[in-house]
Amino acid sequence: MISKTIEIKIDLEARQVALFVQMANQFSSKVYMQLRNLKVNAKSIMGMMSVGAIAGDQLELSIDGEDEQEAIVALENFLVGKE
Repeated sequence: MISKTIEIKIDLEARQVALFVQMANQFSSKVYMQLRNLKVNAKSIMGMMSVGAIAGDQLELSIDGEDEQEAIVALENFLVGKE
């Protein structure tokens, strides 16, 4: 299991959430995102929409599974605007 605190550089609005969830679902690992006291399954569009993260927020991304290393790199790059 990998957990990493990330300061996001993008607002997670509907389009960005859809793209993030689509990317998260490409990995077999379990992916969770926590912001403040809310922890959600990052492969769920409804869960991710409930987070309401905006640029500058610090969230915790937790990934557990066989492709967790690849997943953390790809998802972090998305959240900081590198993809």
